[in-house]
Amino acid sequence: MHKNTNDQYKFLRGLKWAVVFVAIVTLGACSDNDNKEVGSYDGLIALFSDWRKFEEPPLLDGAPDYTAARFAAAHAELKDYQARLTAIDRNGWSIEQQVDWHLLRAEMNGFDFNHRVLKPWVRDPAFYQSVWTMESDTPSHEGPTHHAILELWTYEFPLTEAAETQLIGELQVIPPLLQQARGNLTGNARDLWIAGIRNINDQRSDLDGIVASAGEDASEDLTQALQAAKDATSSFAAWLEEQAPSKTGPSGVGKENYTWYLRNVHYVPLSWDEEATLLKRELDRAWASLRLEEHRNRDIPPLISIASEEEYDRRANESVTKYIEFLREQDILPVADYYDEVLRERIGSFVPAETRNFFWTAVHFEPTTLWTHFYHWFDLARIKREPHPSPIRRGPLLYNIWDSRAEGMATGVEEMMMLSGLYDDNPHAREIVYIMLAQRSARGLGSLYAHANEYSMQEAAEFHVRWTPRGWMREDLDLLAFEQHLYLRQPGYGTSYVTGKYLIERLLAERSRQIGDADFRLYDFYKEIDAVGVIPVSLIRWQLTGMDDEIRALCEGCFAVP
Repeated sequence: MHKNTNDQYKFLRGLKWAVVFVAIVTLGACSDNDNKEVGSYDGLIALFSDWRKFEEPPLLDGAPDYTAARFAAAHAELKDYQARLTAIDRNGWSIEQQVDWHLLRAEMNGFDFNHRVLKPWVRDPAFYQSVWTMESDTPSHEGPTHHAILELWTYEFPLTEAAETQLIGELQVIPPLLQQARGNLTGNARDLWIAGIRNINDQRSDLDGIVASAGEDASEDLTQALQAAKDATSSFAAWLEEQAPSKTGPSGVGKENYTWYLRNVHYVPLSWDEEATLLKRELDRAWASLRLEEHRNRDIPPLISIASEEEYDRRANESVTKYIEFLREQDILPVADYYDEVLRERIGSFVPAETRNFFWTAVHFEPTTLWTHFYHWFDLARIKREPHPSPIRRGPLLYNIWDSRAEGMATGVEEMMMLSGLYDDNPHAREIVYIMLAQRSARGLGSLYAHANEYSMQEAAEFHVRWTPRGWMREDLDLLAFEQHLYLRQPGYGTSYVTGKYLIERLLAERSRQIGDADFRLYDFYKEIDAVGVIPVSLIRWQLTGMDDEIRALCEGCFAVP
């Protein structure tokens, strides 16, 4: 999401001007002569630019405005943007251009859903977390975030004068935002409320970390901004604790809303029930496959976990080299020159056994099992170094609309590389691949039941732990609470790893049959998927195969001439 500007603030705060603007837009949408959007792809790009500016809230006392009055006015204005989109005549457009139209439709539907149902600024205290210490491995942060977050990982200490000025400005958003939050947070979602308190307490610790990093080099202005942010954060956390006993309601969005969100925002061609069926199947398949692998490997010496920093550094780097060489030698997918570099930057370091979470337990047995999932970092490097020609696809789509492609590909590649021969010399590693699939299926099912309000978040977490093999999902580490909290905050995300994997596997099957046995190459398949961009798999399918049946089912009436 993008930072606010004073120009946007002045524009949107002027009610009289806003009314005039809406009138002009509405009239323009009715005339072919006056509005270049009708029948024009350039008009779609112009609308996209206007839409993204509109999506950014104006400022209120120096912080983004998430008040009920602002959203009531914005939701009313949304209808004008949707009308402009619908009025565009797409006859004669290429499929690629039509896909861009659907991406803009999906974002507008996401704004509508957030206003009507999800309401993170009303129900979800974690929405008001400002400080983010780590870069996300996906196009934007997972789950709802506000529009003025502080990306601490982008700063290097000691700070330059310019960086310090920027940091002060971002810190100064925190006190008015948290003060505003007290009036906005009128929801009754108990699990979201209780879990969100941890995010705010973590922010207090992260602010202490900034103080330590800045040290004696911090100016008086930075010191004051940090203290004000810390005081506001501590006070807000205490207020959340005081309010917590009064929060008694459910946090899930319900099956009907969940399905609407999947199909109209994330363009996932499934329902809540269909996702539940798919994840149950994948959970059973993962467990059964694990048992078969264990039997096959019963006479092979077991894997030994990495036991020292030196061993970790050696094996982690060796595994990166081996993986990149495998991709090149087997001609599986295009390997950019920067792939080795971006992967090696993410290998981490040795973690003592008592503090290893699920994924780092896997890494310490066989590092490559996680490096395959790090297709994420290939995606992000490609987005930065080879930006998509379409402005609509160039940056991250709003509302995590990219999840089926980003998480589905990262998860799918784990098993695809295994089946392509990556672990032929290390059969026990195949067991880890199925353990990871079981874990993702279990946590996805837990999140489904939580959104149906059949499970509390705690019950979803217990299911998650119970169905993860070998006791690798530990209740005493932060990962479990983080994951189930995230998936309760963001409908569809907890299942996207497995459902996205399924949609990509299905596309692989369809595309290979379409091209034919003689001409199909796996290398070309990955190349063309990457070229389309990190967008919903259903839209990738349409662009690559030309088959529009799925999109017609998802968007009834979208193909009619306006």
